[in-house]
Amino acid sequence: MALGALVGLALMAAVVLWLLARDAMGGRPGRERVALYERSPQWRDGVFRNRRPRVDGPFLEALTEFAFGGSDYRMPSSPIPVVRRSAADYRLPPASGLRVTWLGHSTTLLEIDGRRLLIDPTWGERASPFTFAGPTRFYPPPLSLADLPTPDAVLISHDHYDHLDMPTIRALAARGARFIVPLGIGAHLQAWGVPATTVTEMDWWDSVTFGEHTVTATPSRHFSGRGITGQDRTLWAGWAIQGPRHRVYYSGDTALDDTMIEIGTRLGPFDLTMIEVGEYDALWADVHLGPEQAVRAHQLVRGNVMLPVHWAGFDLALHGWTEPIERVLVAAETAGVRVATPQPGELVEPDVTVPQHRWWPAVPWRTVREAPAFSTGTSHLMLQR
Repeated sequence: MALGALVGLALMAAVVLWLLARDAMGGRPGRERVALYERSPQWRDGVFRNRRPRVDGPFLEALTEFAFGGSDYRMPSSPIPVVRRSAADYRLPPASGLRVTWLGHSTTLLEIDGRRLLIDPTWGERASPFTFAGPTRFYPPPLSLADLPTPDAVLISHDHYDHLDMPTIRALAARGARFIVPLGIGAHLQAWGVPATTVTEMDWWDSVTFGEHTVTATPSRHFSGRGITGQDRTLWAGWAIQGPRHRVYYSGDTALDDTMIEIGTRLGPFDLTMIEVGEYDALWADVHLGPEQAVRAHQLVRGNVMLPVHWAGFDLALHGWTEPIERVLVAAETAGVRVATPQPGELVEPDVTVPQHRWWPAVPWRTVREAPAFSTGTSHLMLQR
């Protein structure tokens, strides 16, 4: 009887949790959408797949490390210095034509040659389907949604919770935002009430043009999913944005891959790259770059100034929260790469000013020799110079 009661309670709790998370998990594509996805070279055996096989470490080991291991400095012990922004900061366009505001983690507001693009907007408190559980953000957004200038388009790289935030999407949709997303994510947006007429779904190398600007979905090496089931039913991508005078590359979440050479050849060189540098580990080295490979990716796509993103936002890995930027700076100095290190909310204008100050605290961190994390099958890319 006692065991049966426990099982019953567990099932009830699971149902309650599912009901609470159901909306945030998004939608599933119908038959018509799936028929469209089946035409994609990335769709094989009922899911989207990377071009290079993904190798992961033992799941139980990763789970144990998350629960009991990792750095003692995974979260800040004191408030992070943030530059507060308001609508007034964006009344005049940048004189140089290119400016980006890093709003934390992977959220950026890009101003490029007269257009504004909002990338991976996450204003939510948690990177989670729940409002009461899951990783919490390290600091409030430097710019409120109310003060956010209306973007010409919103770009989404993939459907993980730290990149695709349901409340933020709904708020932007209420303002009439246009969304440009990888294949499959339209089903999530539709489930959240976003009009289909405002959503453009794209495969790798697809482009959309508005005026003199072109946005191209670029290959990445990652995965997708917002629940235990339904993994890899949506595509993941990076983005190349080309204006009349400037070019910008955003990696999205990705491991290192040969396609970065092709991205640089076909769409570069780039005045600015925004490349993910955090949430890496040797146990999942085939889905994230890590600092050293991020610097190499910047070189492969032919970037000028590198803006590290996907760090100092949420506790999503085992490393210390400052470790990604410390290791990026070491690797960049060796490679001769120019790195911007703005505070959250600080403006970066590559043609004019590139913030390069250490605003984070000095806490212990592991070097690449102490904690290497390199994607499989790509050692030849690290050797090239």
